[in-house]
Amino acid sequence: MDFIFQPWHWFISGFLIALFMFVLLLLGKGFGMSSNLRAFCSICGGGKYSSFFNYNWKKDSWNLFIVIGAMLGGYVASHYLSSGDMPEISASTKLALQDLNFSTVNSYLPNEIYALEALSEVKTWLILISGGLLIGFGARYAGGCTSGHAISGLSNLQLPSLIAVIGFFIGGLFMVHVLFPFIF
Repeated sequence: MDFIFQPWHWFISGFLIALFMFVLLLLGKGFGMSSNLRAFCSICGGGKYSSFFNYNWKKDSWNLFIVIGAMLGGYVASHYLSSGDMPEISASTKLALQDLNFSTVNSYLPNEIYALEALSEVKTWLILISGGLLIGFGARYAGGCTSGHAISGLSNLQLPSLIAVIGFFIGGLFMVHVLFPFIF
């Protein structure tokens, strides 16, 4: 069991993702998480309010199981297949976090943003709401999310996915190096 509790080498998950994508390609299916949001809104009756949600979500219902599997897998991995210790981070990262007033003893999500106490601050709500809206708009505008473009689109050699992934990386770098220090 010690092997399971330790961080796995990147090539194990890389191989499994490639194998999964190969099977999806053989089945003529695409992968993406944000498409499930459209299916969920359609299931809940969103078609009454927007024609975008009027489609046959049942033909893509298999993809909903991926979301359920991701949630269950994350829960099982964090509660039963993990020692609970954070992976060690570099000294330079710890210094950068301290410069931004973030504790280095946080878990995977910084307590300064995600703790219940942080929800009493207006700044936290503005960050969470604006970030959610930007991610939702970006995924819709780009025709898919990062997982859909970077995993499925690139494996299908789609030029729009390559452009979207380049945009995702530029946006991420801009956020981390320009906006993040400004916000915090």
